[in-house]
Amino acid sequence: MTLQKSLAALEISGVILFPSDTVLGLGCDATDEEAVKKIFLIKNRKYSKSLVALVSGFEMLKEYVESIPKQVFGILDHASVPTTIVYPKAKQLAPMAMADDGSMAIRIPKSGFALDLVKSFGKPIIATSANLSDEQIPEESSQISSRILEQVDYVVPLKSGKYPVTPSRIVKVTSDGEIKTVRP
Repeated sequence: MTLQKSLAALEISGVILFPSDTVLGLGCDATDEEAVKKIFLIKNRKYSKSLVALVSGFEMLKEYVESIPKQVFGILDHASVPTTIVYPKAKQLAPMAMADDGSMAIRIPKSGFALDLVKSFGKPIIATSANLSDEQIPEESSQISSRILEQVDYVVPLKSGKYPVTPSRIVKVTSDGEIKTVRP
């Protein structure tokens, strides 16, 4: 039921609050400009700050980036922590979600609700921390800002207790194949 309610909200340009594979997150359809704009407004985030999208695997990823550099496979095969890759040229995603140069940060969750959600939705989902811009990432559901709770379209039922507060590692692969760690 939770998955169906989440999908229903995503289908109508809604924003959901859900446990991502890294932190408590806000999510929306990464291809829907209206939905992505809502994320920025809810978080009070500057439009100049790009977002992260989740995909279900390499097959979905191929649809939303111009190419997958060879280095990506090695980086992800040896990753011991959730790792987001910044791809040089994204496509078919809401332009507002991407960086000004057309690059996009994309992650394939290893398992859990976030992976089930993106597989069922069939399109990339924005995943950004469920906090107001420049505030602490909540580690308990009770720490989520009332502003956020009032503005999202659906809140996945959350367990009590602590959630991770460590965002993914971010690695950028440039168009010439150079690898740079953006966030360790």
